Amino acid sequence: MKNGVNAPRLLGYGLGGALVVTGFAGLVVDAHLTDPLGWALWFGGLIVAHDGVLVPLVLLTGVAVGRMRSPSPVRAGLTVAAMLSLLALPMVTGLGRRADNPSLLPLDYGRNLLVVLGLVALGAALASIAVRLRARRRRG
Repeated sequence: MKNGVNAPRLLGYGLGGALVVTGFAGLVVDAHLTDPLGWALWFGGLIVAHDGVLVPLVLLTGVAVGRMRSPSPVRAGLTVAAMLSLLALPMVTGLGRRADNPSLLPLDYGRNLLVVLGLVALGAALASIAVRLRARRRRG
């Protein structure tokens, strides 16, 4: 179509909207079981965390990294660090840890993540140095 909206996209929007309305209705109808105020606070906190913390960090990082050359090892290091952090976040926060079972999540995952991120940073730094040295050798 000329305006860029097609039938499958509209169908997806309609189905998604219907699911949101169904979920919201369930929160309101079963308010005694669902704690709508708790959900509202959770979503509000999520919005604040996203718009107030995550977006500015991503924008600042994008500006800083955008000034680097295209095949920068720093970009690769940041991508790896972001994926590792996202993967480790449930363990770092202790999601699933139970007091009655100490064998669940027994390690210091926050410290371990910092160690791994340090190694990723070291690898990115060494790769950046190698790229610069190789470029100098080619020039002179």
